[in-house]
Amino acid sequence: MKTYKIIILFIVGVLPIFVSAQQVVFRASAQQPVIVGEPFQIVYEINSNGQSFRAPEFNNFEVLAGPFTSSSSAINIVNGQQSISILNTYTLTLLASTVGTFSIPPASIIVADKKVTSNGLSIKVLPPDEKSKQQQQNSGGRANSSAPTISSNDLYIKTIASRTTVFEQEAIVLTYKLYINPSIALVNCVAKKMPDFQGFMKQDIEIPQNRQINYENIDGRNFATVELYKTVLYAQQSGTLRIETAQFEAVLRLENKRNQPRSIFDDIFDDSYVDVNRSITTPAATINVTALPAEKPPSFSGAVGQYALTSSISAQNIKANEAITLTVVITGTGNMKMITPPEIKFPAGFEVYDPKITNDFKTANNGVSGSKTIEYMAIAREQGQYEIPESAFSYFNPANGNYTTLQIPACQLIINKGDGNTTATVGDSDINRQEIKQIGNDIRYINPNNFKLIKEEIPLVGTASAWLMYLIALFVALLLFFILRKTAKENSDSRLVRTKRANKVAVKRLKAAKKLLAANNKEAFYEETLKSVWNYLSDKLNILPSELTKDKVANTLAEKGVDAQTVEQLKNILNTCEFARYAPNADHKEMGNLYEDVIDLTGKIEDTVK
Repeated sequence: MKTYKIIILFIVGVLPIFVSAQQVVFRASAQQPVIVGEPFQIVYEINSNGQSFRAPEFNNFEVLAGPFTSSSSAINIVNGQQSISILNTYTLTLLASTVGTFSIPPASIIVADKKVTSNGLSIKVLPPDEKSKQQQQNSGGRANSSAPTISSNDLYIKTIASRTTVFEQEAIVLTYKLYINPSIALVNCVAKKMPDFQGFMKQDIEIPQNRQINYENIDGRNFATVELYKTVLYAQQSGTLRIETAQFEAVLRLENKRNQPRSIFDDIFDDSYVDVNRSITTPAATINVTALPAEKPPSFSGAVGQYALTSSISAQNIKANEAITLTVVITGTGNMKMITPPEIKFPAGFEVYDPKITNDFKTANNGVSGSKTIEYMAIAREQGQYEIPESAFSYFNPANGNYTTLQIPACQLIINKGDGNTTATVGDSDINRQEIKQIGNDIRYINPNNFKLIKEEIPLVGTASAWLMYLIALFVALLLFFILRKTAKENSDSRLVRTKRANKVAVKRLKAAKKLLAANNKEAFYEETLKSVWNYLSDKLNILPSELTKDKVANTLAEKGVDAQTVEQLKNILNTCEFARYAPNADHKEMGNLYEDVIDLTGKIEDTVK
């Protein structure tokens, strides 16, 4: 009882202190866009405990339900530091009644006797689908219970290019966007064949796995849209370039039409919906590429976009044999990976190293942006006054169709006398000479005393020891010849090689399955285990994958002397994996036990089938 009191006192007294210490964030979010007559939700989230939540006035919207509240808290310990996070959520269900774009004012809440307001929202409302509305009117207001008919007007992919007329090396954002009737459930859509983008250099834009679904109204019809693939293209040549079609495969979940009445078994084996594969071909796209103007500055090396340049030098007054670093930073948006470092001409007598280049790029919807940092390092070997002359970096700006040149200003350097150097003047130039240091006596006299005579050795050629060495070398050479010949003969037999390497390949695949087992990824674990067993049997028994069946494998193993108990163990493993794949939510054998059974099975087969 005492323990419960301590916990309650901690929550009531200490928890608000931690929470009030953090910055309060009150945020509003909603689905975008929405459709007239269809409910949608607006969510307010705050990372603190508050009271007196007040929703704004929802003009042009009807409040159907809410606000519904929920809260969660967590204690995080990182590097011994403890923090508490709280999240309170207020959810309202609204209904739009008018087409247009409307603003929703901020909501408010009281936190620690202070009023906190959220952000406002702008909601775009689309008109209802004219086709669905007409079907509902024709059916007397009753919803159509049959599965929707899928046509090319209900499911298609657009090829969207941000520009169709560009200059060479100018960025084009190409997007493959899926349009689907909202009444059709989309399970997945993956690319099967992509164009080779001949004539372009491409940089893919990463699309999050949790893709955002939006809605668009096209010719009176509403479509759910999602971006499938997005990349930035840079044309490498002028002329008319064609982007060929792409192939995608969509998996749709449709209602299973029935011509017969349902039975009591249909409730046990629910087959009211079926997954259907649909292949979609995207339209091709044509890009007109204009060549860059011929009057190119001498410092132009192919950079196209919009850039800025800064430069700095590490020091201007140093000693001889010390290093200096000239740093040039180019920032902007364009074909940044194609930028060639500007040429810096250091004075004669400087030891110059290859420049160090550091790229910090980010691929976004407007192309590749970021910075390129170039560090030029050189060492002055002679003292005196020098100048690094002015240099330039030129790029083509497609926004105005002109070349722009950015200057790297000249740098004045003073090189002082280095440690251990003397300078002699000859004419108008200074010559560095190393100070002469006596390292030691470089002339050694011959010592005439204490001679030691060495007996002349008789060569081994022709002796018994020499012949024995020849015979041993010949024997080793013959042994290696026969071993290599046998290995080459065995390697020429692909079936024998597959049989010998079957266990190694299986062990490698099972390592991947073991990682999935550790991650508790059940579906992927059973699929990888099933693939490992089938591929092992194909290699070990020299059976083509297309001819693999349980009966054929069982008969072949029996012919090779594998006992019936091992064959039955194999069938149980295959059945367990297949059942787990097609019934992932059902109870099945523990993954760890199954993994050990597969290891045991391969060991038994390896001991029997040689």
